[in-house]
Amino acid sequence: MSAEEYWNHNVHYHSVVLDAVPDGCRTALDVGCGDGLLAAKLAARAQSVTGVDRSAEMIRQARKRAPANITFLEGDYLDGAALDEEGYDFVSAVAVLHHALFDDAIDRLVGLLAPGGRLVVVGMAHDHTLLDRVISCCGVPVNLLTALRHGGEQGPAEMPVEDPIMTWGEVRQSTAHRLPGRRYRRRLLWRYTLVWDKPA
Repeated sequence: MSAEEYWNHNVHYHSVVLDAVPDGCRTALDVGCGDGLLAAKLAARAQSVTGVDRSAEMIRQARKRAPANITFLEGDYLDGAALDEEGYDFVSAVAVLHHALFDDAIDRLVGLLAPGGRLVVVGMAHDHTLLDRVISCCGVPVNLLTALRHGGEQGPAEMPVEDPIMTWGEVRQSTAHRLPGRRYRRRLLWRYTLVWDKPA
């Protein structure tokens, strides 16, 4: 792990995002890019990468690590932020959707994808059922061991945080309806991943 990298529950699933980048990807968009860690990784797999975040401080930090093929924009992806409509071969959103109305956020991400493009989400939800709580409890020992191996959970200073309001079941149901054919998986460390290909 480089000096600029760190570990937390979101970073833990960066590999899922990177593995989903299609071969020959021209343009990638990382929504809610934070300090640019994932965008910098995407830059090795796409010809050009755009990172967008509404936090001025996060964009300031991101620009410190920007390779030549990354552009960082300060703004809200829901409001345009000079983004290329239906222009991105790949769109990622890590711990972002719960900061907005879920259906509006999904629709916006779909609108930013080029025909045939791929959306990858690493998201958060909260426990509602007994099964939800059992699965969450199973993540505790794994989290402790993994965090110990990486020197603890860390992240960029001043990263905006917000608790999710949707349950795992609500996320699963909503995405099945809005993104037919999506591949959804609940992960052990309190995240779900979703991969969806937009029809060409």
